[in-house]
Parts: sequence; structure tokens; C-alpha cells
Amino acid sequence: MKYSNRYADQIIKVIRVCKKLSENIYVTSHGGNLAWKLEENLILITPTRVNKGDIEAEDIVFISASGEKLEGRNLPTGETPMYLNIYRERPDIQSVIHCHPPYTGVFAINRGKNWLMHPVFPETVVEVGPVPVVPYAQPLTQKLADNFLPFLKKYNAFLMENHGLVIISSSDIERTMMLIELLEVTSVSIVHALSIGGIKELSREDVQDLDKVMAARKLPVLGAPGVNKSLIDLYFAG
Repeated sequence: MKYSNRYADQIIKVIRVCKKLSENIYVTSHGGNLAWKLEENLILITPTRVNKGDIEAEDIVFISASGEKLEGRNLPTGETPMYLNIYRERPDIQSVIHCHPPYTGVFAINRGKNWLMHPVFPETVVEVGPVPVVPYAQPLTQKLADNFLPFLKKYNAFLMENHGLVIISSSDIERTMMLIELLEVTSVSIVHALSIGGIKELSREDVQDLDKVMAARKLPVLGAPGVNKSLIDLYFAG
């Protein structure tokens, strides 16, 4: 059976997410891409040079964990090296989205403080965590993919300097899209707060309380399993 038939339901979800990214103007032109690991050696990935608002089922590409194209009429996204690095370094991850939400993108080009590394809203702290800046490299290159390596174990969201956002998740592609929406709303609030006076952060004690909530609900700490012991590790270590 063809992968496109076996995973028809997942393709529908991917197309839904692609169109939502386009409608929200989180991607423009041919920008942005996404991937979903469906089996140990099977990744569903978006094609190169296709507007996300126009993607159809026939455009979806299936590749192996080494990047070999297994099925599809198009070539996979040029950012495939980034995805291969992510899936190799984070076997716990299922889905990845790279996009350019405008307010979150402010912190990819801002010379000042990266407020997305600081605890502001409880939901964002628990579900997304800090968002470090990955140093700039030319898009579509192995160099850019490799610049992620120092950050991949500790974090689940990344700003690509002068470029955009990448979010990874151990859940399906629709859950990852929800995390992008949550982060973008957070970024909107931060940018507006900075324009009228400043930011009031959550305290260390506030974040410790969120750790207790996560423990009570048996929620996993962000990052690769076992790397971070707590939210305090993520936000206040060092």
C-alpha cells in the first residue's frame, strides 16, 4: 500500500495546518515547512517551493530518516537537513513546524533582550518553555541545521536568527500548530507591553509553583527526556 493511502488521515491534518499557517500569515510566498514522523524510518514532509495555502494531498512527500525520498511527485523542502538533525537528536519528537509568525519574529531580529527566554505567562512557560536564538546561517544549508545542535536537547522551541521560528513536539502536527498560536499571542502581548511601559515577569517562586502543578498532573518537563529536571532548570539555571 502506498504511504499516501496508509496515512491519508495524517495528510488531511497536515493540509489543514498548512492552510491555517497561510491564513494566519505565519507563512508567506513559499516560506515555512513542516514534518511529521509517522514511523521510525518514515517522515511526512512538505514539498519545496509550494505555497502552504495551495498544498494538496498529491504534493506531500515521504522521506526516510536518512533523507531518501520514498514517495511523492515533488522534492522535499530544502530545509530537510534541519529536520533530519532534529529527528536524529530528539527521537522523542513526532512533529516539527518552521514558520514566520510576525510578532514572534520580532525577537529573531531584535538587538535587545529576548523576552521569549523569560517566564511571562503560565501557559507559555508550561507548554512552550524558553525560546533561544539559534545563530544565523544561510537558509537551506547544513550549516543552519547544525547550528541547532547545541540547543536541541534542552529546548522545544527555537528562534532562527534573522529568519523565523521552529517548534518541535512529541504530539501530532495539530498540537504543534496550537503551540505556535500560543507563542505568537504571547509575543503580541510582550511587544505591546514593551511599547507602553515594560514587562512584569513571573518570579522564581511563581515558576516553582508551576513545577508543582506539572508534577501533580504528571506532565513531562520540556526538552529531551531526562535533560531538564524542572522549569526552574530551564528558566533560572545559570
